[in-house]
Amino acid sequence: MTTRRDFLKQTPALIGLLNSIPAIAQAADKKSIILRSSWQTVNIGDIGHTPGVLTLLEKYLPDVEVRLWPSNLDNGVEDLMRKRFPNVPIIRTPDEIQKAFKDCVFLLHGSGPSLVATASVVQWDKETGKPFGVYGITFPGVYSPDPKAMITPNPQSVEMLNKAKFALFRDSISLDFAKKNGVHNAIMEFCPDGAFAVDLRNDQAATTFMSEHGLEAGKFMCVIPRQRFTPYWEIPSKKTPFDETRNTRNQAMKEHDNAPLREAIIQVVRQTPMKILICPEDSTQVKLGKEVLFDKLPDDVKPKVVWRDNYWLTDEAVSTYVRSAGLFGLEMHSPIMCIGNGIPAIVGRFAEQTSKGVMWKDIGLGDWLFDFDNEADIARYVPAVLAMAKDPKAAKAKAAKARKFVEQRQRETMGLVKKNVISV
Repeated sequence: MTTRRDFLKQTPALIGLLNSIPAIAQAADKKSIILRSSWQTVNIGDIGHTPGVLTLLEKYLPDVEVRLWPSNLDNGVEDLMRKRFPNVPIIRTPDEIQKAFKDCVFLLHGSGPSLVATASVVQWDKETGKPFGVYGITFPGVYSPDPKAMITPNPQSVEMLNKAKFALFRDSISLDFAKKNGVHNAIMEFCPDGAFAVDLRNDQAATTFMSEHGLEAGKFMCVIPRQRFTPYWEIPSKKTPFDETRNTRNQAMKEHDNAPLREAIIQVVRQTPMKILICPEDSTQVKLGKEVLFDKLPDDVKPKVVWRDNYWLTDEAVSTYVRSAGLFGLEMHSPIMCIGNGIPAIVGRFAEQTSKGVMWKDIGLGDWLFDFDNEADIARYVPAVLAMAKDPKAAKAKAAKARKFVEQRQRETMGLVKKNVISV
């Protein structure tokens, strides 16, 4: 027989149980999705795709659990991701993937240079029949030394883009190419690269490096050199065989492509109080920066130029960029992460790269995009960098306007994601 005293003892526990029922129900109803992303880790931009999209999902779909299905999280990137997104499960093993296929209601293919994980999307479609979407890719993503080359897209990629609930492209050339080459998805739009949303930080590493090298916030600019093809054979972890054809092209164009950057450094140092930081987006650019930029500078310029002699990860890079007055060079994702954080950035591109550079025009920064296969564009490059250095306020206002446009498209495209996840 339960006495009144026994009942009173049980009451707090019963009340706690009753109070927990809504939370239990809510947890049971919480939807889960898979983010298929994280393509490689030898480039801080490739690293940036995943935390960028995760940040957007965190902001716009806060009640949805996201499970990350990565291709690669080595070179310290997994620790970086777990620190910023401790509640995002990482699925790798066949059992983890199969459980996610059962639990999750939607698969989102993340931002990248193509429909990178076509095989994974096919697997999801065949095994689950559940919906999926494609968020911010270049298409078809073929690298070619001839921009006029006829490129035939992968038929399976076309099929998956048509089956997707939406197919979003990170540059207008890709969107147009898809429409003209068999992709007829009802929802095809421009979607900024996921890396615009990166908010990773390592302020301590950045400020320590700056202090050690005499760099003051707002009083230096960053520059990133590049070769026509990334020499992956120089990166041990990639285990890529030497490519004589690509190396020959690199050597032939190295001085042509990087000399304008060097001249920009010289003019900024001589005509403004700004210092310059030569830094990498991928690990091969550390020695490249010394070889083609720093070592060839005049003696009067070198004291105001810092060459970063080691590679860094995305968090330290972004923490450095946000303290700079701007960035210029021949890479894409460092500029993307700069604009995403309101920092001015100038992009140089050439035929060997994909069409992703066109997104600079798409977000209103066409006059900060330079075609290094066009001598007229090259002639305008140094004056553009110098103008940025001489009028940081105007440059920041321009960057802020582009950032505002990007954030508007992020809201709209994440609205599409949310609508499709909720409707399942």
